[in-house]
Amino acid sequence: MELGELLHKERDYSRDEIIYLLNLKDTRDIHKLYSRAQEITNEYFGNMVYLRGVIEFSNYCSEHCMYCGLREENLILPRYRMTAEEILQTSKNIYNSGIRTIVLQSGQDSFFDTDLVSYLIYSIKRQFDVAITLSLGQRNFEEYKTWKIAGADRYLLKHESANPKLYATYHRKAKLDDRIQHLKYLKRIGFQLGSGNMVGLPLQTVEDIADDILLCRELDVDMAAFGPFIPANNTPYQNKKAGSTELTLKTIAVTRLVMRSSHIPSTTSLDSIDTFGREKGLAAGANVIMPNFTPHPYREKYLVYKNKRGIKFEPSEAHLAIKNRIEAAGKKVAYSKGHSLKMRVTA
Repeated sequence: MELGELLHKERDYSRDEIIYLLNLKDTRDIHKLYSRAQEITNEYFGNMVYLRGVIEFSNYCSEHCMYCGLREENLILPRYRMTAEEILQTSKNIYNSGIRTIVLQSGQDSFFDTDLVSYLIYSIKRQFDVAITLSLGQRNFEEYKTWKIAGADRYLLKHESANPKLYATYHRKAKLDDRIQHLKYLKRIGFQLGSGNMVGLPLQTVEDIADDILLCRELDVDMAAFGPFIPANNTPYQNKKAGSTELTLKTIAVTRLVMRSSHIPSTTSLDSIDTFGREKGLAAGANVIMPNFTPHPYREKYLVYKNKRGIKFEPSEAHLAIKNRIEAAGKKVAYSKGHSLKMRVTA
């Protein structure tokens, strides 16, 4: 099958076809891939970019992931926890900016237990007409259920690698099957589900990335998040090579071909390795951007990787800059909750 025909087939792409597209080398062919991904994005989402305001409310983490600067063994990182009042005030700032999705994100921190997170969800929902995404790591099933009842709409939990051996390597012998069971449970109880990986992790192959895309398809995720690996200080991978912009963009574009109606973010990590990373992500099929509203002095301490872009700016300034960049790229900012198209919700 020639490239033009492959780019315009229906979405039932085989593993070999995905690998072929990820391995494209000719610049003209790669641009054809991006162009086709952009066409599909416009077909499903129009020219709109959905914003999700992120609050990184704790950088404590009990996990030991080889790639992450928040890992428990990083004793040099200054730790913090925002108070409930600070989180609610930041939620108000996000709402007042016009954004209608709030992302509550942290390391895997048991201090924020079932009841405290439920209180935050309930309080935010009572005050503001927003969607809430949780990104709190792998917790227990009862917590997920309680938080869904409290009003949370979405859960973002990356699988990181669909290769069981690599997953165990990255996560101190943890089992991929366990992570997949959590993802399936989240979907089953009604969460809009986000998952994905990092592109360019040590030992990762193009075949592994293809399997990551296929796992997202199998899970029928509502958001597929693929950003580049960036080394973090004081981790076992601190001196490893970062993932590439081009392979990340090809991954985004191929994911758009495979999963046409799923949201795909142009990530902060992509923007951190490329001056125009967010614009390039949008041009390759992404339709979501997640501005960081974490206030000072906390935003400088959520160091999941080196040289994170935008952490020195005031949140309002960073948000305005992102909005201007979206518009300069010929896109429009969507001031709605941006629920999954799979949910048939228009609000």
